[in-house]
Amino acid sequence: MPTATRINHVAIAVTDLDGSLEFWRDGMGLHVQHVEEVAEQRAVVAFLPVGESEVELVRPTTEDSGLAKFLQKRGPGIHHLCFEVDDLTGFVAHLQGLGVRMINPEPAVGAGGARIAFIHPESTQGVLVELYQSRAAPAG
Repeated sequence: MPTATRINHVAIAVTDLDGSLEFWRDGMGLHVQHVEEVAEQRAVVAFLPVGESEVELVRPTTEDSGLAKFLQKRGPGIHHLCFEVDDLTGFVAHLQGLGVRMINPEPAVGAGGARIAFIHPESTQGVLVELYQSRAAPAG
């Protein structure tokens, strides 16, 4: 059975990436590993490592993206929790077999070219969950 291997990151939706970095980088002392535009997700992300995980600051690049709608409805704050998995395709199939509602029934491309899939919050007691498999991991 495919398994979750670690918490990869906690994503925080922001409207002002530079302003947010003033707190996370300057205030908390976290180092910005990299900033990247993820065209498929219509977002710019900044990753700040903390131990074995990261804080991901994510800002929408369009006004009609899911992230932009999230910010309009809820404002800035925690957006999702991301779990790294060893076999994304197998993990998604396993969850679908249990009746879990997926936002991405087929993996999409995320930051750094990683394969990702989101689980709908209806199936997780209100938490948006991302599943993540790095490019280096087997395709499953």
